[in-house]
Amino acid sequence: MTTILHLDSSARRTDNSEVSYNSISKTLAAGFIKEWKKQRQVDTIIYRDLGQTPPNFINQDWIAAVFTDEQNRTNAQKELLTLSDTLIDEVDSADIILISSPMYNYGMPAALKAWFDQVIRIHKTFTFDLARGDYPLEPIMSGKTLVLITSTGEFGFESGEIRENINHLGPHVKVMSKYLGVENFHEIRSEYQEFGDDRHTQSIENARNNILKLVHDLSQ
Repeated sequence: MTTILHLDSSARRTDNSEVSYNSISKTLAAGFIKEWKKQRQVDTIIYRDLGQTPPNFINQDWIAAVFTDEQNRTNAQKELLTLSDTLIDEVDSADIILISSPMYNYGMPAALKAWFDQVIRIHKTFTFDLARGDYPLEPIMSGKTLVLITSTGEFGFESGEIRENINHLGPHVKVMSKYLGVENFHEIRSEYQEFGDDRHTQSIENARNNILKLVHDLSQ
């Protein structure tokens, strides 16, 4: 049985009376889950809407708690790490991590960055050893697949295209996902939202088709 951790991060919902206000990335990710359930009904889905319920930002006290030996932590420190522990347990149990994210200011929403900051944690998701030389960090988990579904207002963010150098969403998620044990990374993007023309319509259709194909490939 496969476990999917499904994380939405758009500030928008998908139940607005005006359809154009609905989150594109969330809608596409919901399509992924709907198709997955058609193929594999008994699999487990863990869901969090980070856009509606953002994780806490880490702070100095959180950092101090992380770097205090577990047996020496105060009750207050343990309480401070409760959310982080829960989120990490969800990652640990997942075979596939499905993240939907709009591109905000050429990067990820703050809520999604807050989630990554809560779960990429020394002794829990990665180890640190200076004996490894200039690359002392190593992930603890392994074998996971991450599917990133994104939506952008502009276009041309692929490698070699006109906005490649200002794409700080997909590449950033890919780098961080290594420390969650992700070994297989897939990104499906819809573009042209701000233009609202036929290119946007076609881009969404292409994303839907790519999702169907990816679900077929991953669910076999």
